[in-house]
Amino acid sequence: MPELIAPTVRLHSAWLDAREEWGPGAHEDGFGLRPADEVVSPAGFAAWVARLAEPPRRPDQAQDADQEQSVPAGQVYRWIVEDGRVHGGIALRHGPGDLVPRFGHIGYGIRPSSRRRGLAAWALGRMLGEARARGLGRVLLVCEAGNVASVRTIEHQGGVLEGLQETGSGVVRRYWITL
Repeated sequence: MPELIAPTVRLHSAWLDAREEWGPGAHEDGFGLRPADEVVSPAGFAAWVARLAEPPRRPDQAQDADQEQSVPAGQVYRWIVEDGRVHGGIALRHGPGDLVPRFGHIGYGIRPSSRRRGLAAWALGRMLGEARARGLGRVLLVCEAGNVASVRTIEHQGGVLEGLQETGSGVVRRYWITL
């Protein structure tokens, strides 16, 4: 049975295995990975996991001088894990900032060999519960226009298409799910 767990250094080699299957890149939505994150060494991986686990900042707290080194207010990261294998990641973004309008409240990714098992829909359903518990009344999800699997996943969870939007990296579909 899969679980949603907080990022942990315990799964370093399992996470690297998932990343190697995927290949590094923007498709790693749900992991909170930034281009500057060094995740191969145990120390770099531990620093990345620690950053993801930082408590969210309140809107009234001063921003770090180097904002790229801090977690924006209201981000929750979970990994989709089963039998010690990392199948993917999912993130809930909320609060002030420009991430939600650009990328949605929830982003996720499933490694290729774990797709077509319903893991994304399962994880999304649980993350919708997390969003509800945090007081959100509805959430925005954004996916590439041609990503049929994500379209099905979002619509399966009640997503209603707001429309298509041109972005710097292509056309995306914007969906709202009422909680």
